[in-house]
Amino acid sequence: MKTRYSIAIHGGAGTLIKGKMTPEKEKAYRDTLQLALDEGFKILKNKGSAIDAVEKAVVVLEDSPLFNAGKGSVFTAGGTHEMDAAIMEGKELKAGAVSLVNGIKNPVSLARIIMEKSPHVLLAGQGAMDFARHHGFQLESADYFHDEFRYQQWQKIKDSEQFQLDHSESKDSKFGTVGAVACDMHGNLAAATSTGGMTNKNWGRIGDSPLIGIGNYANNNTCAASCTGSGEFFIRGVVAYDVSCLMEYKKLSLREAAEEVIQHRLLKINGDGGLIAVDNKGNIAMPFNTEGMYRGMRSSNGKNVVAIYED
Repeated sequence: MKTRYSIAIHGGAGTLIKGKMTPEKEKAYRDTLQLALDEGFKILKNKGSAIDAVEKAVVVLEDSPLFNAGKGSVFTAGGTHEMDAAIMEGKELKAGAVSLVNGIKNPVSLARIIMEKSPHVLLAGQGAMDFARHHGFQLESADYFHDEFRYQQWQKIKDSEQFQLDHSESKDSKFGTVGAVACDMHGNLAAATSTGGMTNKNWGRIGDSPLIGIGNYANNNTCAASCTGSGEFFIRGVVAYDVSCLMEYKKLSLREAAEEVIQHRLLKINGDGGLIAVDNKGNIAMPFNTEGMYRGMRSSNGKNVVAIYED
């Protein structure tokens, strides 16, 4: 029996209140989410690999200024951009991740090169930049990453102890991470996550996104997951791996495991956010415990969903 292939994506979770966004802005978000889904799904439909599909989908989201990753990354306390990303495949549990890099147009692609061309999993800062140059990555100027909306966000809280999770006035508003998970025709799974971090972040803070097993995980025997939320809580809850563990050891279904982690375990430690996950049968779960999560999924059974709010 041929495996049902499918892909899911997210563009961040948080306080996304209906009516607060202009129809034009909402359409722009939905159109970009659909484009990322379509580009990833096209690879799966043409018998491509899950790892190629998730990388492609995340690249589309990184290239859009609407999302806090790649081009749309927020400003740090020093007025720079520090980006993180991770990618993992479920067949051999190979993974690559990068943290605290700047000037890299598509951090997810750098994470993949780390996975494929180095003996390491996670590279950070100057060493990661040297590795990128060694492998021919062209660096973009700061202008490429400058987004006026994000700059004004930073201006409001710079020189203070405050930090902010992407899109709104309160620090707990929208968690700007993008991600993708996929199951290909061969039942292979993959996950990718990318982020620009927190506005006004300081001291080289690293969230959950580039940490394997926390913000990103894939294992063909269980699931592939990509997370978005208040990173410190996801780190403490080892969230992505926790979903896999519940499937492996307690034999929960993908939906049961994902719901347990997001709606119970994470809430117990006051963590908020969500995740997307896929199992080796192509089933998708997209739970979140916030008002909304930019998300979408597409499957070979004809299902196509793009959503923002809880509806």
